[in-house]
Amino acid sequence: MGFYLAAAWSAITLNFFLPRLMPGDPSAAIVDKLQRVSGQQLAPSALESIQKVFGNPDANLGRQYLDYLVQLAHLDLGTSISNYPTPVSDLLWQGLPWTLLLVGTTTVVAFVLGTGIGAVAGWKAGGRFDTVISPLTTFVSAIPYFWMALVGLWLFGFLLGWFPLSGGYDADLPIGLSPSFLLSVLHYGVLPAATIVFSAFGGWLLGMRNMTVTTVREDYVLLAQAKGLSGRRVLLRYAARNAVLPNFTGFALALGHVVGGALLTEVVFNYPGVGYLLFTSLQQRDYPVMQGVFFLIMLTVLLANLLADSVYALVDPRIREGG
Repeated sequence: MGFYLAAAWSAITLNFFLPRLMPGDPSAAIVDKLQRVSGQQLAPSALESIQKVFGNPDANLGRQYLDYLVQLAHLDLGTSISNYPTPVSDLLWQGLPWTLLLVGTTTVVAFVLGTGIGAVAGWKAGGRFDTVISPLTTFVSAIPYFWMALVGLWLFGFLLGWFPLSGGYDADLPIGLSPSFLLSVLHYGVLPAATIVFSAFGGWLLGMRNMTVTTVREDYVLLAQAKGLSGRRVLLRYAARNAVLPNFTGFALALGHVVGGALLTEVVFNYPGVGYLLFTSLQQRDYPVMQGVFFLIMLTVLLANLLADSVYALVDPRIREGG
C-alpha cells in the first residue's frame, strides 16, 4: 500500500508539471478564443475572472501545486477550455461508458479466446492445429492495428456497407435504453470491437501456448498423466491452471488500460470514448481535460495492479503459502 501511495503521488505530480512544460497556458488560450469570436479586446476584469477559473501562469508554482492537490481531494478536475464552461468530470463521465463498453468487453473476449486456444495449441504442440494457428497468429499480430482498422472500415463499412463508417450510435435516435437505441449501439460497435479482438487475441494466444508447452513438461503434470487422469482434466486442472498465471498478470494490466481506451480505434471510427476525448483535447490544447484523462488512467492502472497483486495469491498457492 505504501508503494502504491508513493506511485500515485508521483503520477499526480507528473500530471501537474508536464502540461506546464508545454507552450502557452489555459488562460491565454481561452482569451484568444473569446477575442477571435467577439473581435474585441477583453476587459481587464474579464481577464482576471478567466485566470481565477483556469489559473494564473504568473502565480507561484508551489501555490499552484497545492491548489491542484486541494482540487483533486475534492474531485474537482477543473473546467474544459474547448467546451467551456463544461466541467472536465462531466466530459469524462460522458465518454467513460462508451470506452468501458467497447474496450472492456473486447479485452475480456480477446483474453478468453486467446488463452483458451493457446492452451489447446500448447497441449498438442507440434500437432496439425498448432502448426497452423501459431504461424497465422504471429502474422496477424505483426499487422499494424491502424492499418487493420482502416482496411476493415473500407471493406465492411464503405465497400460492402454492412456497418456505419463512424460514431457510436444513430444520432437520429434519442439516447436511452430503448431496443432501437441498444440495437444501434450494437450495430455501430461490432466493427471496431471485431478489429480490437482480431488484433489483440494473438498476443494472449502465443503467450499461453508457450507457457503451456513449458508446463506440460513439469513433474506434476507427468504424475497426473501417470495416474491415468483424462487428458481434459490434466489440461484444465494441472497444465492450463499454472500456465495462465503470467497471462493473468497481463490481463490485470490490460484492464487498467481499458479506461485509456483504444485510442487508435476511437480515432479511426470516431467512437465517442475517453480515447477520442484525449485526442481532441491534445489537438485543442485543452490542458484540464488532458490532466483529467491522465489522472483517470493513472488511478485505474494502479488499482488494476493492486488487484492483480491481491488476487494473485488466490490463484497461485505458492504465494499464498509464502513460498
